[in-house]
Amino acid sequence: MKKILLIEDDTVLRENTAELLELSNYSVITAPNGSVGLNTAKENLPDIIVCDIMMPELDGYGVLQGLSKSETTKYIPFIFLSAKTERKDVRKGMDLGADDYITKPFNEAELISAIESRLAKAAILKEERANYTEESSIPSQDELKTLNDLKNYLDDNGKIFKYAKGDLIYSEGDNSNYIYLVRKGVVKNHKFDEDGKELITALFKEDDLFGYTTFIQNIAYQESATAINNVELIGISKTDLNDILENNHKVSLELIELLAENLSSTKEQLLQMAYSSVNKKTAATIIRFAEKINRKPNDPIKISRNDLASVAGVASETFIRTLSKFKNDGLIEIEGRNIKVLNLDKLKQIY
Repeated sequence: MKKILLIEDDTVLRENTAELLELSNYSVITAPNGSVGLNTAKENLPDIIVCDIMMPELDGYGVLQGLSKSETTKYIPFIFLSAKTERKDVRKGMDLGADDYITKPFNEAELISAIESRLAKAAILKEERANYTEESSIPSQDELKTLNDLKNYLDDNGKIFKYAKGDLIYSEGDNSNYIYLVRKGVVKNHKFDEDGKELITALFKEDDLFGYTTFIQNIAYQESATAINNVELIGISKTDLNDILENNHKVSLELIELLAENLSSTKEQLLQMAYSSVNKKTAATIIRFAEKINRKPNDPIKISRNDLASVAGVASETFIRTLSKFKNDGLIEIEGRNIKVLNLDKLKQIY
């Protein structure tokens, strides 16, 4: 059973969160402030630490700095838990070496997901440190062999970008300075035709790469990119990526395969838009968004109908009428802006 140290000065929140984690089969140790938490971490060596920022005696930043000074605690995964949501506060925490940052109020799934992903990453890095010296525990550019290695390299060495729902990440025509890896959330690529109608050309979910208009030439972005929900990205400059590709030919080949897959997907989308019926386009779009956005396809899709219609390549009014038909047929449920899939199998049969 993995051991979690929860450092939180709010008694009610500390007890409720501890109970939540225990119900998720974690062993939980708690501390009421940063000073006690730092000593507890050194004594018990937990598998992961979830820590508030604003606390008496020693704040969360001080706890993280204290942990980083000891060889026995510096590698413990560390997640900040705080109501502070300004970007400068997030940036400060990540610069100090935090692994993640969760803002209050949070839901159970968000917290558990963050803990599981950070524990998995810590386990991998621990295995690497067992085989290599501390200096080589993070793969260098010359050691990358697969696309997954490249993603891990970005995760460890890239620049962090955070965008709120609806924020523009880059516009068509901007200099393509960065290649991005999605750490959290969903991003859409989109273009506008001469009449100002938006067409969504691609969707990118967690662990997807995007922004690679070119790897070597100074060509502007050919599409715009926007955050569909709150998004966290890892960016690497095109210059740095070019250096990696020059020294790691296997990674270059995997990127070529990725480009080919994306091209094939785009062609399929265009063919569907050109020849499929409205029912097929609508069903395919709902399935596509459900697979991209949700961990479970049957969870509600929280996205504007205009975005859904844009991917389907049909007018919003036509799309909404088709959604109403699907609702009457018992395939979906519509609650405000949310769409919940009720019968995924039948939707796939239409698709």
